[in-house]
Amino acid sequence: MDVSQYLEIFIDESNEHLQNLNTQILNLETEPENMDTINEIFRAAHSLKGMAGTMGYKRMQNLTHDMENVFSEVRNGHIKVAPGMIDILFQCLDALDEYVTNIKDSADEGTNDNESLIKQLNAILENKGEIPEQTSEEPKSSAKTAPANDENGDKKWLNIVLDSSQVNVIQAAFDMKKNVYGITVVVQDTCILKAARAFLVFKAVEEKGEVVVSNPPAKDIEDEKFDKDFSLIVISDKSLDEVIKAAAYVSEIASVTGDVIDLSKMKKPQSTNTKKEETKPAAADKAVNVEPKASAKPADKKSSNSGSKPVVNRTVRVDIEKLDVLMNLVSELIIAKNSLVSTTSQEQSQDDAFNEQIEYLESVTTNLHESVMKVRMVPIESVVSKFPRMIRDLSKKLDKKMELYMTGEDTELDRTVVDEIGDPLMHLLRNSADHGLESAELRAERGKPEIGSIFLDAYQDGNNVVIEVRDDGNGIDVDKVRNKAIERGTITQEQAANMTDKEIIDLLFLPSFSTAKAVTDVSGRGVGLDVVRSKIESLSGEVEVRSKLGEGSTWTIRLPLTLAIIQALMIEVGHEKYAISLGSIQTIEDIMVEDIKLVQNKEVIHLRGNVIPLVRLSNVLDVESTKANEESMVVVIVKKGDKQAGLVIDELLGQQEIVIKSLGKYMKQSKIISGATILGDGEVALILDTNALM
Repeated sequence: MDVSQYLEIFIDESNEHLQNLNTQILNLETEPENMDTINEIFRAAHSLKGMAGTMGYKRMQNLTHDMENVFSEVRNGHIKVAPGMIDILFQCLDALDEYVTNIKDSADEGTNDNESLIKQLNAILENKGEIPEQTSEEPKSSAKTAPANDENGDKKWLNIVLDSSQVNVIQAAFDMKKNVYGITVVVQDTCILKAARAFLVFKAVEEKGEVVVSNPPAKDIEDEKFDKDFSLIVISDKSLDEVIKAAAYVSEIASVTGDVIDLSKMKKPQSTNTKKEETKPAAADKAVNVEPKASAKPADKKSSNSGSKPVVNRTVRVDIEKLDVLMNLVSELIIAKNSLVSTTSQEQSQDDAFNEQIEYLESVTTNLHESVMKVRMVPIESVVSKFPRMIRDLSKKLDKKMELYMTGEDTELDRTVVDEIGDPLMHLLRNSADHGLESAELRAERGKPEIGSIFLDAYQDGNNVVIEVRDDGNGIDVDKVRNKAIERGTITQEQAANMTDKEIIDLLFLPSFSTAKAVTDVSGRGVGLDVVRSKIESLSGEVEVRSKLGEGSTWTIRLPLTLAIIQALMIEVGHEKYAISLGSIQTIEDIMVEDIKLVQNKEVIHLRGNVIPLVRLSNVLDVESTKANEESMVVVIVKKGDKQAGLVIDELLGQQEIVIKSLGKYMKQSKIISGATILGDGEVALILDTNALM
């Protein structure tokens, strides 16, 4: 039987069951006697076992079968739920998640039998729920155990199999009296973008020497196909300490170990099969303790808290590509409508019946647009439902008491946006847990509750969705950030003296600033915030932070409801037409030329108590203004967070609903252009990204 046609359904449903299990086991931890929760977990494990067996994934079937056995005994009252059992069950879920991820990537579950987890589940059955000491500790110690074929503990570079050309290169380096080192780099458990950090390590090490070979290969590291560590062999004129320091300076690196290479101890190739066999055990050994990955398509939580089987016949899974085609058809309809509107305005048609048809067409396209948008909309709870489990794990790992409070999980966003916001939100929550919340002792000194609070709130605000991540922790020490910025040469003493607290905090979003490890030690924030901002801005959103030292921080993400069709203001600069999203416009002003002032040789206007910088679009876009010599000018005041700027334009053409068409690879370099739209007369107008302009 060919089961490949059912692969996508299997992956989707497995992710739903895993998210359901995550939620229910969290509930079980707080209510160990709740029979509804126990029954729901038993049913989900039973369904997963059946699905895995049908698809021929035996390892996944065996693990879920043993989980089902444990819950069968719990359900019959023979075993009581204990805290140690919850930890083991969560490790089982991580292992199942790893199987599903492997199946998604390669249609194969992998070679990891997870024997230690199966032994622990059987031990629970044999001991009627009592967990022997050594059994519960086993997974923790296995993370530190070197692979079976590695006699030297952390010297994992000895597992690298050298081919003849690499042996020759290393031998030549010895002959030239150069140093050859093996180093192993371990990435922090909390690191989200492992491949990006590995790239920075490669770059840092290559400044000190030449990387001969890596394990896993560079391509696998680039594709993030490694666990928490990778090894390099480096030829360098520098000392071992310098090479290790260069690698360790990259943020989110847990440790770097190294030693001088002894070529006689390195593995030489016997055959291509040997290489594969030798490298596999290491990967299999480490696979048990992989950090839980975010599911590609987490389940909708509405079905998971009900205590009964999820209702499956009320929703239909639709391929996102089909929705994209539907959206494109709506787009064409709107263009046709705009074309008709354009025709009538040109001919000054007085035909009432014709105008009625136009209005009817407008009504239809608007309704069709709204209905398609609703089809594309999904609640953000599909992303945030995995965060309570993450905070629970962080609480144990960091040895801090903390609680996550979430509101607005039913707030809806475009599916394409929801798929992308998981990582930035995870990063901000981890920041709050790790760096924001103080230790229990410091909280007690400050008169704060022992349990730290992290809040994730989502709500709709006009055509935007706002997501806030708050904590009642330490907040950001602005003085320390300022001093660190001066020390690193990011800003000068004079600049620092004139900068507001908010501008200082914004320095944390600079890539060069946030990749320095010392910033985390000083300010408690900074690592990877450049990644958060760039991801949010790529979704046409914005992120800002408010903080009060000793009281906590609030990170606010503002995202557009949709990225496909928007209300825009059409303008003209020179003889070219442009569009500006209405969401970013505050007001439109008529300004006299004599009201323009110069501050530090830059044009500004004074408007209702605010000093607003001017941007002449004709200069930015390199077109000749048609209104260069006039006494007054039209200025569009745009905002980004609490910043404002005035865009000087030639003509206002009016408001219009426009369809955003991507420029794709043709104009990737131009940040101030976010896309294009086709107007009623067939002309193409570019859409200006005011965030980038500011």
